[in-house]
Amino acid sequence: MKRSFGLNLLYTVLILIVLAVAGFIGYFITALTLGLAFYAPLIVVVACGLAAYFVMTVFQLLSPRTRNLGIAVFAGLCLLATAGYELNKAYVNSFAVVDDREVDLTQYKPFDALSKAAVLEHPASYHIHDQLPRLDGATALYPLYSAFVQAVYPEDNYDPYEINDQNIVICSSTAFAYKRLIAGDSDIIFAAAPSSAQQKEAKQAGKELKLTPIGREAFVFFVNKRNPVSSLSTDQVKDIYSGKVRNWKEVGGKHQRIRAFQREEGSGSQTMLEKIMAGRTLMTPPQEDVMDLMSGIISQTSDYRNFNNALGFSFLFYASEMNANHHIKLLAIDGVQPDKEGIRSGKYPMTTEFYAVTAGSVNPNVQPFLDWIQSAEGQELVEKTGYTSLK
Repeated sequence: MKRSFGLNLLYTVLILIVLAVAGFIGYFITALTLGLAFYAPLIVVVACGLAAYFVMTVFQLLSPRTRNLGIAVFAGLCLLATAGYELNKAYVNSFAVVDDREVDLTQYKPFDALSKAAVLEHPASYHIHDQLPRLDGATALYPLYSAFVQAVYPEDNYDPYEINDQNIVICSSTAFAYKRLIAGDSDIIFAAAPSSAQQKEAKQAGKELKLTPIGREAFVFFVNKRNPVSSLSTDQVKDIYSGKVRNWKEVGGKHQRIRAFQREEGSGSQTMLEKIMAGRTLMTPPQEDVMDLMSGIISQTSDYRNFNNALGFSFLFYASEMNANHHIKLLAIDGVQPDKEGIRSGKYPMTTEFYAVTAGSVNPNVQPFLDWIQSAEGQELVEKTGYTSLK
């Protein structure tokens, strides 16, 4: 007995509503767990395919054999696309990531028996026994200020990842360290110079950032070791990151698109790149879409992956020591290698000082501690850690 057209229409509407609700829920959950790049759109496609199949079934638009063959082909194409996506993702993930969030900072923890933190050959001439300054800073500088703590602070359990009022030596990264300093949650942070946005934030909070230089470092660019390019000029770097030069062939390499990665805004290395690019507009970096519970779809800067056509940047100590990777190659800039000799001589053009930054702390031990860091003992630890001292 055939159903009436009205009843078929009712069934169709109900099925479409169920599929729409299920598709929306599936899309949202998939976007949160697996990202927006493939699986979330796949959910929409599958929901639309099923809707079409049920409509044809209810209204008997095609023969059962044709419908079954169609749904089988559709399912096969979806599985084939999924397999292709997963194989490509596995290939992409096979390239090493250079990301300071991957470093285990506990290996530099002060007073740990197996710590890699540098030590003086004799007890320090200066010690702090109470009113210990609260410290924070950049990931790449944690090994250094951990060595300072080990030299002059009383022995205790200072966990870099445990952010609370009781733990006074942490490492939250450059961007968060500046926020904590401006908020009054830290007395000293160890970082690169602040970005214009961080300076503005301090000014709005009525704080003045004081920068005490404590060492020198090279800002470096790196590529996959199989990339034939071994050197770039300062102008070529600017041309690449402004988007004027987009192919490695234009700077002596292969005919490949340059995939020039950047870091998140407010990080020490991104701020350094912005200073190098002064007067030039930075192009939009490679990005990936993510979903945030509060704001929906957002984009964030992609992590550097060591693709054959990739270009990345960092600071010398981090790239060569903390996150040493034998599959990347550091580039000479203007024909000068990024090493301590180039830093000391001043010939390496992208040499910069790094700082102990304060914002008006009333802790009486802050200034004496800064004076000691700039003394011979403090500068000895700068050298022993792997940075270049001021003198």
